[in-house]
Amino acid sequence: MGQRGGPDNRGARGATGPERTFVRVLPLLLLVVGVLYDAATPPEFTAAPLFTAAPLIAAPFYSLLNTVLTGAAATCAVLVLHYGNSVGAHVEAVTEVLTVATVAALAIVINRVVRRGNDRLAIARSISEATQRAVLPAPDPRIGGLDIAARYEAAQADAFIGGDLYAVQDTPHGVRLIVGDVRGKGMGAVAAVAVVIGAFREAAEQEASLEAVAQRLERALAREGTRRDGLDAFEGFTTAVLAEIRHGEGSVRLINRGHPPPLLLRGDGRLCVMSASEPALPLGMGDLGFWPDRADESEFPPGATLLLYTDGLSEARDAEGEFYDPAARLGGRIFPGRGGPHALLAALAGEVRRHTGGAMTDDMALLAVRRPVAGDPEVTTGD
Repeated sequence: MGQRGGPDNRGARGATGPERTFVRVLPLLLLVVGVLYDAATPPEFTAAPLFTAAPLIAAPFYSLLNTVLTGAAATCAVLVLHYGNSVGAHVEAVTEVLTVATVAALAIVINRVVRRGNDRLAIARSISEATQRAVLPAPDPRIGGLDIAARYEAAQADAFIGGDLYAVQDTPHGVRLIVGDVRGKGMGAVAAVAVVIGAFREAAEQEASLEAVAQRLERALAREGTRRDGLDAFEGFTTAVLAEIRHGEGSVRLINRGHPPPLLLRGDGRLCVMSASEPALPLGMGDLGFWPDRADESEFPPGATLLLYTDGLSEARDAEGEFYDPAARLGGRIFPGRGGPHALLAALAGEVRRHTGGAMTDDMALLAVRRPVAGDPEVTTGD
């Protein structure tokens, strides 16, 4: 996205493969077909519509120079063809030449407008990327002796961050993690994400228990709610799962605040859905009632991978409306080695795209944590 290409590269961003090639050659094809048609038909037949269309199609996809050249070629073609037909002085011929020349000039204006819009989009995308790196930095691949991978898939094209969040923090109390989903969209959701992650990182370092971390997040969202006007002040909330993996212990402690349950994939392919023993309200809904947080503790053996995700994964639908079921899809599969978390998330992202036909309706945040086993080979990870 940092390339300084012209609109011929950026305007066709949505097209790929044969479609992109066709769009790029279409103006030239129209000129060639127009010349052949005009040469093969009687003088009263005209190919002016084809010559008029060529610069208009070139405008949003070609560079400024190529748009000018296309318009000039179309205008010259009309002039030469009418001159060859010995009708250069006829009113119809003059009208056609002026029409093609006028459209060519308008195509140049359109090209400039599209180019400025693409430049603004490129700047917005750069800001979005910088925001993501600041708010949701990619965690190190190894934290506190654990193999870590995170992935964020935005549903909206050219968007990089929304209301989903994740964070990993190595603390004196163990490695603490959070995956959550903020109600709402747009910059308001991004601001809430920043509040939740900031509060989590501070509380994860300072609080002795995972339950206390959850209560700190509750208070942080309550303070944020008092600063908001309208509906968000009363209905804003965040679903989240908090996890704690203590150093040197083979277990994981979880608090689930109204979020999809994590999955534990054992090294032999067995899968466990880690549902909460007691349902709890999402963060930010403390005004509706108070229930003390109680963490559930489960075994987390070597070679196992803990998968935390948002509902963009579990509620992804295909054309028939069927949900993607990560538990059913992952059962019996293994992702070994230090690259296992990355391979797992890459597989999930690819399967969801295929399941939805590329039409995701919600953002998706994924976080995978693996407890290594002795002798794990070094693996080069990638998507």
